[in-house]
Amino acid sequence: MLNHLAGLVGLCLIAVLCHGQGVAKERAVDVRPNILLLMAEDLSPRVGAWGDSVARTPHIDALAEAGVRYTNVFTTAGVCAPSRAAMITGLYQMSFGAQHMRTSTSSLGEYYAVPDIRVRAFPELMRAAGYYTFTDDKLDYQFSGIRAGSGPFSIWDAEGRDAHWRGRDPGQPFFGLINFLETHESGVMRPGGVPHSVSHLASQRMRALAGLVSQPVTRPGDVKLPSYYPDLPEVRRDLARHYDNIAAMDTRVGRILARLREDRLHQNTIVIWTTDHGDGLPRAKRELYDSGIHVPMVLYVPDALKARIARDWRAPGSVDERLVSFVDLAPTLLELAGVPAPDYLHGQNLFGAARGYVHAARDRIDEVGDRQRAVRDARFKFIRSWYPRVPGGHVLEYRDNLDMVRAMRSAYERGELDEDQVRWFRPPGVEQLYDLDRDPNELRNLATDPAYSGVRERLFAELERWRNAVGDTSDMPEARLRASLTDEGEVRTTPEPVVSVEARYVYAHSGVGASIGYRIGEQRWRLYVRPFPLIPGERVSVRAVRYGWWPSTLVEVLPD
Repeated sequence: MLNHLAGLVGLCLIAVLCHGQGVAKERAVDVRPNILLLMAEDLSPRVGAWGDSVARTPHIDALAEAGVRYTNVFTTAGVCAPSRAAMITGLYQMSFGAQHMRTSTSSLGEYYAVPDIRVRAFPELMRAAGYYTFTDDKLDYQFSGIRAGSGPFSIWDAEGRDAHWRGRDPGQPFFGLINFLETHESGVMRPGGVPHSVSHLASQRMRALAGLVSQPVTRPGDVKLPSYYPDLPEVRRDLARHYDNIAAMDTRVGRILARLREDRLHQNTIVIWTTDHGDGLPRAKRELYDSGIHVPMVLYVPDALKARIARDWRAPGSVDERLVSFVDLAPTLLELAGVPAPDYLHGQNLFGAARGYVHAARDRIDEVGDRQRAVRDARFKFIRSWYPRVPGGHVLEYRDNLDMVRAMRSAYERGELDEDQVRWFRPPGVEQLYDLDRDPNELRNLATDPAYSGVRERLFAELERWRNAVGDTSDMPEARLRASLTDEGEVRTTPEPVVSVEARYVYAHSGVGASIGYRIGEQRWRLYVRPFPLIPGERVSVRAVRYGWWPSTLVEVLPD
């Protein structure tokens, strides 16, 4: 019955998205496309369109039916802040000190990643080209804190819960990034009863206040367990709760897509739906196994745009099996927006040649030190560890709020787990090699198998080539990295920009490669890209920010 209803709702959404394509337009479309990036948190391909029969995702399924489903997309980390740092910059996180989870709350003291002075987040590049950019309350880029208002003001025209495409100037194209907390790991934590810790109690209260406690619908007996999970009541209950949260996320996706149509933007808006890394579950989140870095992605391009953006578009409902890395999002979205991509990006345009490998990294996880690097091709994965005695199933304060983690560890300590299930609690060793065709759950380490020595050598060579090519700041201890990014342990402050007025135009310059913003009177802040006219009687405020530094103080040009 549920599958039947999902199909009906899915067909309705396809009609919503596609209605009017090929017939007379209701209104003239913008020259440049709008782009909406919808990003769920902590979610592997547990989606109906990916063949998951338990998932209730009719709106995402319909989007996939109207667009293209990418089945081999991989994040650069199995945890949010490093993954988001790579996504927003198009650079691997360890290349600029963004690899440890998380910089702003490091036990060594607060610090922020500081990219090269040339680097700009891709939404800022779009903003400089005339796009209106907005996001909601989740940042977490490692040169920001977690929430809106904690990062460079230059990236977004609007950020926070009220940010919306409706805030843009008339006729202005927009890029929006909307996040979905519904599926975050905190939502798998039991929402009631006695909490395990202060962080569990805070999660219970936060989600209750935000209205994010899903009603239980999924039956624990219906969930399907991979072989590395023991069949325990706590495991089934947590997985069922995860599925309920997925359904809540899908409902909100449907509301956002409906709002696009209400605002008559559906024919000129490209929609991408994906997730920031794998499931918020043990042996998934924080790991370099596919359960931690393999994510679903849908790209929907309206027919009205396909005619204007010259590409060899795949047919609606088709599947693209090419390897895709999260660092590929930046150059791809810039291409779709018609904005030149800078030459420092590590990713490649999704519409170009297929890539042969994807790469990922794991470093300090909250209070536990670690360092792993992974490379994957279409069939094999190789993982190298610098902390070979640190198991994935180590004690971790935040993750251990999950009932299933505590139950699994108790069963391990009692000797009740089988060989597949104990592996997560054992040290991984220096090298791991997996044949993903024969062993998709990555449970049979082939690193020392002579029959695979050629594969091991090829992937090891590729891993070292990649590390040398992009740079790996984990070659130094985190304490030394932090010292190199701060001023005697303190976050640096961006110097004031130099501001002048010539021939009634305002000029601004930063000597440290900072981004500059300005505001005329009480209008919203704008990104400075060229001199602008001074308006008689209006005060002008100017400030600068370099990524990873505090913003400068204001410089004001007073009215005549």
